[in-house]
Amino acid sequence: MRLLARKKIVLVIVEGPSDDVALGMALSQVYDKDFIYVHIMHGDITTRRGVSSQNIVAKIGKDVTDYAKSKHYKASDFKQIIHIVDTDGAYIPDDNIMESENYLDIQYENDGIYTNNKAGVVTRNQQKRDNLYKLRSCGTIWSIPYRVYYMSCNLDHVLYGKPNSTDKDKENDAYAFAKKYRNKVVEFVEFICKSSFSVTGDYKESWNYIEKDLNSVNRYTNLCICIENELDSKMMT
Repeated sequence: MRLLARKKIVLVIVEGPSDDVALGMALSQVYDKDFIYVHIMHGDITTRRGVSSQNIVAKIGKDVTDYAKSKHYKASDFKQIIHIVDTDGAYIPDDNIMESENYLDIQYENDGIYTNNKAGVVTRNQQKRDNLYKLRSCGTIWSIPYRVYYMSCNLDHVLYGKPNSTDKDKENDAYAFAKKYRNKVVEFVEFICKSSFSVTGDYKESWNYIEKDLNSVNRYTNLCICIENELDSKMMT
């Protein structure tokens, strides 16, 4: 079924199903004149094996074109691509990655990352930094305007204040968040754009900010820039 001529697709790329649950409905309310489609990556593409700064744009592009072809859409049917990623503390100094065999999983704290495999986290962080630099410098994918926005140190941290959630916590909190902001777009915008964790202003500068010191392991997001741009464009039409 073809979209109405006045409707455009806003493709939102997220890492997992709970991210879709939490943000899909809320973003649909912000982009009420467009058609929101949430594409789930099923993991973090920036740290996936075999993904590098040389091929990450092409890999995301293939996902976009595969979706478009399955729905018989053209590039011109899309308004923009919004890619939401976790920072996972990727920019913190290596000295703030603490190793102890007592940690079964990676733990994110305000003073750094705790792990039983420091070398693995150092390598992961470098790969993630390289890939995120490539993505934030990439203005289009398949001729569609593209921007990547961060949740730090992850989506659960920003939305619920929980940087180390279990999968069950992620699911439960996502449904609670979606219920809380259903049909409450003003409150959702206020939360994302006016909280202490909201990094507003210039897009490039917002990425410079998250690179500094321990910011990428603390609670910040620049998704507010995306939302404010949409609201500003509505006011101009």
